[in-house]
Amino acid sequence: MNLKQYTKEFSYNLRLAYPIILGMVGHTLIGIVDNIMVGKLGSTELAAVSLGNSMIFIAMSLGIGFSTAITPIVAEGDAEKNDNKIRSAFHHGLFLCTILGLVLFGVIVLAKPIMELLQQPADVIALAKPYLDWVAFSLIPLIMYQGYKQFADGLSLTKYSMYAMIMANVLHVGINYMLIYGIWIFPKMGIIGAALGTVISRIFLVMFMHIMLSRRNDLKRFFKNFSFDEIKKETIKKIISIGFPSAMQMLFEVVLFTASIWLCGNIGKTSQAANQIALSLASLTFMFAMGLSVTSMIRVSNQRGLQDFKNLIVVARSIFLLAIIIETVFAILFVAFHNFLPHIFLNMENTGQILDNSEVISIASKLLLIAAVFQISDGIQVVVLGALRGLQDVKVPMYITFVAYWIIGFPISYYLAEYTELKAQGVWIGLLAGLTSAAIFLYVRFHFLTKKLIQNSLSNS
Repeated sequence: MNLKQYTKEFSYNLRLAYPIILGMVGHTLIGIVDNIMVGKLGSTELAAVSLGNSMIFIAMSLGIGFSTAITPIVAEGDAEKNDNKIRSAFHHGLFLCTILGLVLFGVIVLAKPIMELLQQPADVIALAKPYLDWVAFSLIPLIMYQGYKQFADGLSLTKYSMYAMIMANVLHVGINYMLIYGIWIFPKMGIIGAALGTVISRIFLVMFMHIMLSRRNDLKRFFKNFSFDEIKKETIKKIISIGFPSAMQMLFEVVLFTASIWLCGNIGKTSQAANQIALSLASLTFMFAMGLSVTSMIRVSNQRGLQDFKNLIVVARSIFLLAIIIETVFAILFVAFHNFLPHIFLNMENTGQILDNSEVISIASKLLLIAAVFQISDGIQVVVLGALRGLQDVKVPMYITFVAYWIIGFPISYYLAEYTELKAQGVWIGLLAGLTSAAIFLYVRFHFLTKKLIQNSLSNS
């Protein structure tokens, strides 16, 4: 193995990845800003936002997972210089994303009674329900935005989603600040203000994206003359055949993390708050791996379109290696600052909550030590998953992720949380086990497929 052939790909990988990473960090920051601003109101409000967002997060993962089907088709069309393929993937993808956004909004609004079944505290549920109605509505513009984003990513135009996300975030922080605390002429709306801030910023997000892309001269041809007559059954089927398993893969992972929120909620309020802090920080660093995962999907799709399978392996492995290096750096930072980081999320001046807060910090700092190791497994599994999506191999990875998270990971989390002294730490040990098995199985799958592709191309030549 010649290390140089992989490291020479690093700079191009990072050029493609950094705008995606910043855009993804933007997604996560919307949640973190809500948590920090709402956390200043009190721990019940923070628990309500955490509970509401756990349901939104599940719906969001389905929408984002499904929309990733657009990128490999567009990237392959881009390598083949096939405009019809690109236009068709974009139009059908956007059409399906809009429908999916409406469906997810409806499902979340109807699913509110689930909160009672999960035996969450009554005062938390009372606050979470109205918050959830508004944030559920924001899924419609968010999933539509994903249609535009995946189209631009497929053309390797990864900067536009970053610009749109930065503008939406600036707007979000400003609106949140005014509506949560009642600044200037605005009423003090508490967590409903946080929800409205999310809705307004996401509507602007999709508008920014449309305006920026449709004004580019070289993209105008993809935006002209859209008509429903162009919508073809076979193209819809193709996008769904890639999008549905991709959405399921994302769902299996996100529901596992959501289950961790509920398990910690059953243990107690301080465990739930500590879990939320550790999860917020781990989600932030995971976005770096997510950015590399999209890069892996784009570059592997390009090489597949060019039928250059030898280079495809080099490109993919260079991204895997980069992900391991970056996540290891974060792991070291988590270990070094595990006692300090939880303080950022809590108001330690509030004397009424000093006991609760001290307990939250003690639990969260221990969770961050496990999160340090699990970053690396999480990073590997998501970049390999991106490469497999680039190969348009989505069904087998769907089964692999199900087994890793739900047959291996969740039972360990559940057992350690409910039946041992480990409690919240036990939940996270289960998460680590699930992610590590996913990383190993998915890499084996990638190795098997690429070996087969090279053998086939040699026997055909």
